[in-house]
Amino acid sequence: MDMSGKTILITGSTDGVGRRVAERLAEMGAKVLVHGRNPARAEEVVSGIRDKGGNAAIHLADFSALDEVRALADAVERDHERLDVLINNAGIGTSGGGGRQESRDGHELRFAVNYLAGFLLTRRLLPLLKASAPARIVNVSSVGQQAIDFSDVMLTRGYSGVRAYCQSKLAQIIFTFDLAEELAGAGVTVNCLHPATYMDTTMVRQAGVAPLSSVDQGADAILNLAVGSALEGRTGLYYDGLRPSRAIAQAYDPTARQNLRTLSQSLTRLA
Repeated sequence: MDMSGKTILITGSTDGVGRRVAERLAEMGAKVLVHGRNPARAEEVVSGIRDKGGNAAIHLADFSALDEVRALADAVERDHERLDVLINNAGIGTSGGGGRQESRDGHELRFAVNYLAGFLLTRRLLPLLKASAPARIVNVSSVGQQAIDFSDVMLTRGYSGVRAYCQSKLAQIIFTFDLAEELAGAGVTVNCLHPATYMDTTMVRQAGVAPLSSVDQGADAILNLAVGSALEGRTGLYYDGLRPSRAIAQAYDPTARQNLRTLSQSLTRLA
């Protein structure tokens, strides 16, 4: 597939499946915006892409700090004339390092990094995506989902890393469905997916789990939603790998959608 002239931002693309997606999109001719926290790792990815004749740029931001997410959005708007695809892939896994952790803004860490950062980045980049239409947003979620307890979203009671991770991934899915409805007719589609089960990534190995899938399997699934011709104009979908699927029940609850939207706008100061 020829992606010449397209600009694509992949968050969390200095390692794992995000890196593989960035490399493959660059091979297709896209201008790839590589995001990560570590300058050396970002430079390694971008140098590798350029050595093969690809076009890539580095954008650094720590997603545990919402001010850095805002700065990332500002930099993308400043440095690039268009944005054809946004792939929200950055995240942290279930291993908690000894218990509940908080972001720099005081939010439960997995909810902040896996969900709130992507929510804010997407909202801030919507004008550029709309101006580049037809455009796509892909949220890399998980089959691991747990209903959100809106009386204790920050998990001050009964915390576990697995619960925190699964709640944050469901939040991504709810946001996907909500935004897809909002953007109907705007030329911007929004879909989400579970890319593959236990890919051979740092996140999976840190959780002490034996990998069951390759990063290329996960990349195939992400690229299907990001640039696949079969998904052109289709929106508000959840995929399990390459197959359409359904999330857990709360993902389709209008009250949960409204509650999450209101909370997210407040926490990111977009209200």
